[in-house]
Amino acid sequence: MTSERAGERIVVGVDGSPGGRAALVWALAAGARAGAEVEVVSAVPVNPWSPLDVIDTSRAEHVRADTEARLRASVAEATSDPAVRAVARDGTHPVVVTVVSGSPAEALVARAEGAGLLVVGSRGRGAVRSALLGSVALHCAAHAPCPVVVVHPGAESGTRVVVGVDDSPVAHAALTEAVRHARRLGAAVEAVLVCQPVTYWSDATVPAPPVGETLEAARGRAERIVAAVLGPGPHPDVEATVETGAPGDVLVRRAAGAALLVVGSRSRSRLTGLALGSVALHCVVHASCPVLVVRHGRAHAAAPGPRATSPARG
Repeated sequence: MTSERAGERIVVGVDGSPGGRAALVWALAAGARAGAEVEVVSAVPVNPWSPLDVIDTSRAEHVRADTEARLRASVAEATSDPAVRAVARDGTHPVVVTVVSGSPAEALVARAEGAGLLVVGSRGRGAVRSALLGSVALHCAAHAPCPVVVVHPGAESGTRVVVGVDDSPVAHAALTEAVRHARRLGAAVEAVLVCQPVTYWSDATVPAPPVGETLEAARGRAERIVAAVLGPGPHPDVEATVETGAPGDVLVRRAAGAALLVVGSRSRSRLTGLALGSVALHCVVHASCPVLVVRHGRAHAAAPGPRATSPARG
């Protein structure tokens, strides 16, 4: 389950890009709704051939100080965003800033240890992004020790949370995550089961058994999944729906205009670009709304980690 509970952390990566700002606003709003601490992280790249820490300590400290000042300015600006102000209870936010050295993707995964949620921005969408997302966003979504939200710049805020469901444990965890976020947002949940329709080989010499699942059977299965995860019900804020087609395409289409798309990823592959599985990868790359990825074995957050040492406000 997500960790958006008092006393736990939401980690967000910020790099000065539009996607980074969108991620920061999303994380600050989520933290305000949940009363959770938000740790804002930026990484200072290190040249392995001439590490700043070794060759020029004063220069390294200057870069870190400048980066921290920019982070604080970004937090102050994002805090005044209408999306954050609308949910802030008292105008203050438990926010800390952290500057680390090294690869941004690896740094964010490390800082997310013990956190309940990691939020990262995407630099865009489209077919070419499948390769580029192998950098920060996909690395985090594939390897972080907690659920990860990928936020696209320019994403519109909606009133629905869409989640892909099936009979797997990770999809059950995704539904739990979706309901938790939806209730904090005051949004309804669309639990979408994608099935393959029954087909017949009418031209076969020997009659073959039908392949696939009837829509009626799929609807019954979707309702049973909701009941198994959330209890017998009724659940007026959760609608189980069934569609046919390619799962990734269906979920991206259903999530148009949604506040959040939640997907589970069963894959344990360590290969970059394959670690999320095809459906989760497709959704992260192509969805127009923020995408929350729940990975196999990462559905439950660990205990809160230590606070970062640099408070955003005195």
